[in-house]
Amino acid sequence: MARPVHYHSPMAAPAFPSESASLTLPGPAGALEVAVDWPDADVARLPLVAIICHPLPTEGGTMHNKVVTMVARSLRELGLTTVRFNFRGTENSEGSFDQGQGEADDLRTVAAWVREQRPDDALWLAGFSFGAYVALRMANALQPGMLITIAPPAGRWDFADIALPTMPWLVIQGEEDEIVDPQAVYDWLARTKADAELVRMPDTGHFFHRKLIDLRGVIKNSVRSHLPAADG
Repeated sequence: MARPVHYHSPMAAPAFPSESASLTLPGPAGALEVAVDWPDADVARLPLVAIICHPLPTEGGTMHNKVVTMVARSLRELGLTTVRFNFRGTENSEGSFDQGQGEADDLRTVAAWVREQRPDDALWLAGFSFGAYVALRMANALQPGMLITIAPPAGRWDFADIALPTMPWLVIQGEEDEIVDPQAVYDWLARTKADAELVRMPDTGHFFHRKLIDLRGVIKNSVRSHLPAADG
């Protein structure tokens, strides 16, 4: 059962910006630092917002992580507007690390704000590493139109109570990942009979060093068939 979100901060939630901007959102444990980025002017905007979750903050993960920003860039090149945010206790977000529990509440808060502010836009959800774990935990509650999980940390975090997503789901895994055991990911998907599109990237480590452009191509090619029509 989903936990209710209680807003800790008295400040009002800001409006969704009409151009790329950083802002502060009231969250369950205090202020959340958020970055909204719109597609470039020469890209036809789709009625679609993607929220992207970052890797483990206790190991330096933030919304500025290169994999996170590449995911956002890839989606914006397709016409999506992207929302990145720092989990509680990360950089300028208030609160403290909560082992994925509170972070799930943070994500729920950001998603509720996006849906309130952009009611005519569809919502997608993406996450990298720990961010993929949080996104998976919240996928069925939030019901995004598409879920993208990159290096979901099976074997590092407890996936036993995660209900398999019911929406289109893309899993991207580097085959030379030194942080997340690729075989643990493959075994989890096979054991649960997950209905996911799995893309294995050869010669690719956890942080996609020298493979970020390849990651961009995989994302764009894999999600293109799920895109809605452009505005107008």
